Amino acid sequence: MTAVAASNGYGGVAAAAPAAAPELAEGSYKILADTIAQPFRAEIKAAIEELGADLGPKLVGLLANGDPAARKYAEWTGRAFIADGLRFELREVEEMKLEEELERMNCDPEVHGIMIYYPVFGNRPSFHGGSHDDYLRDSVSCHKDVEGLNHYYRRALYKNQRCVDAANTKKCVLPCTPLAVVKCLEHLNMYDRRLPIGDRMKGKNVVVVNRSEVVGRPLAAMLANDGATVYSIDLENMFLFKRGKLEVADPEMTKECAIRDADILVLGVPSDNYKMDVSWVKEGSVVINVATSKNIDEKALLSQRKGVRYIGQVGKVTVAMLERNLVRLRANFNEEVAKGNHGHPSIL
Repeated sequence: MTAVAASNGYGGVAAAAPAAAPELAEGSYKILADTIAQPFRAEIKAAIEELGADLGPKLVGLLANGDPAARKYAEWTGRAFIADGLRFELREVEEMKLEEELERMNCDPEVHGIMIYYPVFGNRPSFHGGSHDDYLRDSVSCHKDVEGLNHYYRRALYKNQRCVDAANTKKCVLPCTPLAVVKCLEHLNMYDRRLPIGDRMKGKNVVVVNRSEVVGRPLAAMLANDGATVYSIDLENMFLFKRGKLEVADPEMTKECAIRDADILVLGVPSDNYKMDVSWVKEGSVVINVATSKNIDEKALLSQRKGVRYIGQVGKVTVAMLERNLVRLRANFNEEVAKGNHGHPSIL
């Protein structure tokens, strides 16, 4: 409700009363992404300070789509990287010259990480088969794939292979937004640290409303690999992710039933028209909105559902994971990058 200014008794108008804080259901509250991102950014700054200013890893962003939103994200990324002591360079190229520029970056020993702002070609087919954007994702060097989206890292993720070396000392990088969601859940103690790694989500029911190859599918696999039961929902159907398995959901398990039973609900529909029914949300659950659009009425959620913990956006955590992946790539492959090597690690 908007506060209304009142007369101050002297012919003027008194200052408007501050708007009342929104009423919250018992135990419900909102968590800001910045709170979760800060410890990771502090950790990254400390690691860079040890390396020295001239040795900080460098990320190159390749922009070939002219998308104002992509440019804004690139600018935001650049500011965050500079603030944390990392190096960032945005290179704008014509779409037909993108592959050539990517290959140069793959071979450049001064570059430790590469990201492409998608979509570039969208669903346009590639000479090499599939979409050309998918071909580009698979063309980024494993030594520099800061987003963890090429075939090597996807295969490692789905096989639940967590390291790139036989000694299991060098961890794989993971897709940034799914990893950000995992870190949010760890922050909220949804991972049981008393259990072994790989079982810390045991007994948790999760619903992910999105099955894209960059967010929903890898997130469902990551949570299933950690022991959760994950229902993956899109507009057409629902699948059940278990550790290493993908099954068609039981026909008797409707989307509504799965959501009502979910300890964790992740919303990632890229449309302002999609809104989750607040009455379906389980009391005491965690709700995370990863879409740029708001997929749920925040005020209604927090005022009507008891004990809900809500995160409305994860962008700042995603950027922190991007930084973290870059630092990890440098630690894993600095010698190979210095030699201009951009082949695959040998473990897979």
